[in-house]
Amino acid sequence: MDTISRTQRTTLKRLPQRGSFEREQINTILDEGLVCHVGFIVNDQPYVIPTGYARLGDELIIHGSQASRLLREVGQGIDVCVTVTLIDGLVLARSAFHHSMNYRSVVVFGRARVIGDREEKLEALLALSEHIIPGRWDDVRGPNERELQLTTVLSIPLTEASAKIRTGPPVDDEADYELEVWAGVMPLQMTAGRLMADDRLTANVAIPAYAMRYERTGRSSQKA
Repeated sequence: MDTISRTQRTTLKRLPQRGSFEREQINTILDEGLVCHVGFIVNDQPYVIPTGYARLGDELIIHGSQASRLLREVGQGIDVCVTVTLIDGLVLARSAFHHSMNYRSVVVFGRARVIGDREEKLEALLALSEHIIPGRWDDVRGPNERELQLTTVLSIPLTEASAKIRTGPPVDDEADYELEVWAGVMPLQMTAGRLMADDRLTANVAIPAYAMRYERTGRSSQKA
């Protein structure tokens, strides 16, 4: 099993039995999520910014406008902490204290590099598109040269990362199991709603199959 070496920063202090350094497990969580939170410090001021992302092999890709504070500061190679969290269920216990959530999360530490090479940049943007809506890139107009120039793309290596996962029912105090209070798990999942066509859509444009059948699942097998 391919694992990521643990470091002092990725070693779990609380409930370490929920931790994982297995690369496949980490990749699966990253491949299912849509939004990451990037934490960094500038002039002693901490910031945490949400943004879309994609995994491309052993790298995490983020992108945005050249004017973005996040990309401008992080692109200088400062230390960052990136998190992704998936909520799988609400855990309803017999006491308020023991309520919890079933979740899968990943924490990544590292320093980003700016992707400047044109072909590598296009490959990264393709990965972002495929991560969010697989198949969409082939249908739409690709970025032109001006758009590429206005877009900053960063890569963060997945060499210092860990996952933390909770599954299963509530864990109550033994005495509380006699209480006549419903307890268990309320599963949660992300699902696509009813599609809403753009008012300016030209006539006879069919809804693509990838939009009609959209779902969020880990796709590690497609992103070695």
